[in-house]
Amino acid sequence: MTNKGAARNAASARSTLVPAMVAGLAALAVLCVLALAIGSVSLPLQDVVSALGGSGDATVVSIVRDSRAPRVLLAALVGAGLSMSGGALQGTLRNPLAEPYLLGVSGGAAVGAVLASAFGIGSAFGVTMAAFAGAAFATLSVSLIARVVGGRTDTRMLLMAGVVVGAFANAVIIVALSGLPADSLRGALWWMMGSVHDASWAGVGRMGAALAVFGGALLWLARELDVLALGEEPAAALGANVDRTSRQIFLLASFLAAATVAAAGLVGFVGLVVPNIARALGARSHRPMMLLSAVYGAALLVFADLLARTVRSPTQLPLGAITALIGVPFFLARLRKLT
Repeated sequence: MTNKGAARNAASARSTLVPAMVAGLAALAVLCVLALAIGSVSLPLQDVVSALGGSGDATVVSIVRDSRAPRVLLAALVGAGLSMSGGALQGTLRNPLAEPYLLGVSGGAAVGAVLASAFGIGSAFGVTMAAFAGAAFATLSVSLIARVVGGRTDTRMLLMAGVVVGAFANAVIIVALSGLPADSLRGALWWMMGSVHDASWAGVGRMGAALAVFGGALLWLARELDVLALGEEPAAALGANVDRTSRQIFLLASFLAAATVAAAGLVGFVGLVVPNIARALGARSHRPMMLLSAVYGAALLVFADLLARTVRSPTQLPLGAITALIGVPFFLARLRKLT
């Protein structure tokens, strides 16, 4: 009976998740097409399709293939990466409020990237490596502060430690940027608020590679995440090395978040909102949850970027401001439900 019940539960989960995945992919496809067509210059859908194939008016081809397509793809990849990172952190910490931005991981990555630029490291690879180092340092700092203050890594201590590390990261960034010329300072501040305005095909390639490596590793460790979600003692009783596995997943999730920071700056709350939506749609184990989160996170950020460049056109809004307007009310509602 137990095996039959488990089989029925698995079949029920699949019957729920397949329509949710199809709906998410359809929404993502529609949003991508709209994002390619709508902008300061609106284009008919048939012209967009022709331009993607390399035919039609040269100006339209340039707009679609050289400007909008890399921007849309980068937004989708960043949204997928943030959502998978947030889902992994929530599973590791057994905390539905965990996400890279709130835990200070994104801020640490931003410090690494800004300091690299301040010291004259101009290559994209160097900035990305510095962001990884900053994310790793922030991760270690948050864990140590939470353990020293609370005696154990619990939800409240981690969130407070994340706020402290994030505030310190912002202070370091402000000091590092204080001597920059006005034009450079304006660009750096815009990047800190999140933007895919300067997306390029090279950036899309780097973010895609990071998502494939770190996101793929998180999917590979999804079964370990399922065990960790049972709690430390049950997981240890099942033979899991709780500390080692937690560190591995935490670092992988942090590196994935760092890649998004290097690609698009600070974009908060996506990693908080989307995994909770995936669970609400029926994802119980972590592998389907992260896959569903990747699709819906991609759709959310493509939509947010579309709003950012059309709500007050021709002025563009920071991408991080749009996601914060969506995420902060969700965070407060979720926090109220947990308290």
